[in-house]
Amino acid sequence: MIDFPNGKINIGLSVTEKRPDGFHNLETIMYPVKIYDALEIIISPDKVFSFTLSGIKLDGEFKDNLVCKAYELLKRDFNLPAVKIHLHKLIPYGAGLGGGSADAAFTIRMINKLFDLGLTIVKMQDYGKKLGSDCAFFIENKPALATGRGDQLEPVKLYLPDRYMVIVKPDIHISTLEAYSWIKPAIKEKKLKELIKTPLHKWKNLVINDFEDEVMKRHSVIKVIRDELYQMGATYASLTGSGSALYGIFNHPVHIGKRFQNHFIWTDCNI
Repeated sequence: MIDFPNGKINIGLSVTEKRPDGFHNLETIMYPVKIYDALEIIISPDKVFSFTLSGIKLDGEFKDNLVCKAYELLKRDFNLPAVKIHLHKLIPYGAGLGGGSADAAFTIRMINKLFDLGLTIVKMQDYGKKLGSDCAFFIENKPALATGRGDQLEPVKLYLPDRYMVIVKPDIHISTLEAYSWIKPAIKEKKLKELIKTPLHKWKNLVINDFEDEVMKRHSVIKVIRDELYQMGATYASLTGSGSALYGIFNHPVHIGKRFQNHFIWTDCNI
């Protein structure tokens, strides 16, 4: 079985308070985008579990990869046979695009289907929440307002037909733990759910990612990239998540040319 875990962007991200458990409550819109990894899972013919990786090299032990953790999580509750898993990694990590979370969520979805486990969407989301705050989102993989740690989801009607997107990620890794240490949580006067109902051309001064200013103070190249996206004609440009990737939403096709050399670049003509 083969599937293609996709990334996401955050449209606005408000850190509202620090929780007693050390995490933070937040408010953000998660929106799926068509940047993909490739994931294959088959029953192991030699009855030995294996995990292989190609594409972008990842740090750490394979056993710590969220794909392996997702399989082990389900194996605890179900009598699963050994499988062979191959992940071809194309979504950059440390970017705020949710690639690792998507890989884990798609593993849950695929194993549910492959072995006919009969898990509901809610149950699969519950498993996803045990692996990471963003994982639950990728089970349904539809635009959603995320609150709590990012794992409390509410569907939102947000579609961007006939828009074009550019994602740019410099070779910078931003630690999530460090990024949150820069933020002073605050409850905002206007809720993001209402702000996104305003016309897209007004989002620039209304729909804010709390991490942007602090990240740009420390990494000036990220501000340069955002400014360049606006100079190219983006209607809205923003940091996504707490990572280093930025995206621009355009009303017209975009010619990148020699811009953003030495950075990861992804473009899509229909979001």
